[in-house]
Amino acid sequence: MELKQWYMEYKIHKNRPGLLGDIASLLGMLEVNIITINGVEDRTRGMLLQTDDDEKIELLGKMLKKVDNITVNALRPPKLVDILAVRHGRYIERDSDDRKTFRFTRDELGLLVDFLGELFKREGNQVVGLRGMPRVGKTESIIAGSVCAMKRWTFVSSTMLRQTVRSQLSEEEMHPGNVFIIDGIVSTIRSNEKHHLLLQQIMAMPSTKVIEHPDIFIKESHYDYSTFDCIIELRNTPDEEITYETFTANYTEM
Repeated sequence: MELKQWYMEYKIHKNRPGLLGDIASLLGMLEVNIITINGVEDRTRGMLLQTDDDEKIELLGKMLKKVDNITVNALRPPKLVDILAVRHGRYIERDSDDRKTFRFTRDELGLLVDFLGELFKREGNQVVGLRGMPRVGKTESIIAGSVCAMKRWTFVSSTMLRQTVRSQLSEEEMHPGNVFIIDGIVSTIRSNEKHHLLLQQIMAMPSTKVIEHPDIFIKESHYDYSTFDCIIELRNTPDEEITYETFTANYTEM
């Protein structure tokens, strides 16, 4: 059987000496490898495990139910958020109602860049929305995530270097392996017909597209919320309100 990874997470009720050693010994007896281990906020510990025998994981879960002082919260094939939680020692906040919305603050830029990098490594079509006020670090995070994923990035529209509205791209820039960066305000409110045709072509490509200001993009185009695979919110502080009235006027008046 092939080697498979598993994510195990447990909450510690009483952190007695030797508890981790006992669990590690149990894993060793079952010949289940520990790839990564980390404390994941407060009294929760996360592990990435590896084994070629699914029955060993099932047996591990049953045995750990008998261990005092801990409660197993998760024992499953790892999701991206699980891998990053173990790597960074903290969870990514998700919207309780809309599970495809992920929240970050500016002091978590390292975690956000790692998250984007892992997303960008995936092949095929995916559309990521990125909400946030001006100068919070949206575009910089996308570029850094592209570097982490060893992907080239292509600006389709942007305000980073003045105001960019592309009407055509070179063959190298149109490579489906690139990360296409789109400013949802510039591409809809300030676009021309040639840019609109280019945008439609890129949106139909089996590639990664990151759209800043996705709410304006949805409002001003025929695309809707279902177009997006995930939405990321980046704030300066956890309680910052993301509003568009203060800066969309700058585009419509130009």
